[in-house]
Amino acid sequence: MDQSKIDLNYRLIEETDIPELTKVMQRAFDDDTKKHLGKPHGGPPGYDNGEFFRTWLLPYQESVGYVIQSELMMIGGIIVWILPDGKNILGTIFIDPDYQDIGIGQKSWQFIEAAYPQTVSWRLATPTWAVKNHHYYQKCGFQEVKSDALIPPEEGMTIYRKEMTTSPQPDISVNSV
Repeated sequence: MDQSKIDLNYRLIEETDIPELTKVMQRAFDDDTKKHLGKPHGGPPGYDNGEFFRTWLLPYQESVGYVIQSELMMIGGIIVWILPDGKNILGTIFIDPDYQDIGIGQKSWQFIEAAYPQTVSWRLATPTWAVKNHHYYQKCGFQEVKSDALIPPEEGMTIYRKEMTTSPQPDISVNSV
């Protein structure tokens, strides 16, 4: 698939999106688990039944979720926590396996950075075994850190952080890039 021919659109996740978006999330996490652990299924609690979104997106005022779309098809999702001090958290980003390795993840991260220009730093945790994730986050400018005050340490997880520059960034519409 040619990335130059993919038109991406980002919009806020609505509760009615959860069933379809959960299917995309399940495909993405199961694919990663198969590649790295040789198991048919695996992901964070609730990734395969919608509870992930109901637990980490819907109840929190600081939590913002985006559907990643190509044409009108859901191909991924993003959840971020936007905190008052600008030290924000990337909760998850996932792309349907059929749309991976063509630059959509990087374009989606650029969308997030442009959408939150006042961010001082970003942080996240990812499974230590998820080698492809590590490569992606490093490509996006994240650096592995031993600990972070906002990310509780958890066995089997690697923490990343990205310090942002203070240079102004262009405003970006939520509906498109």
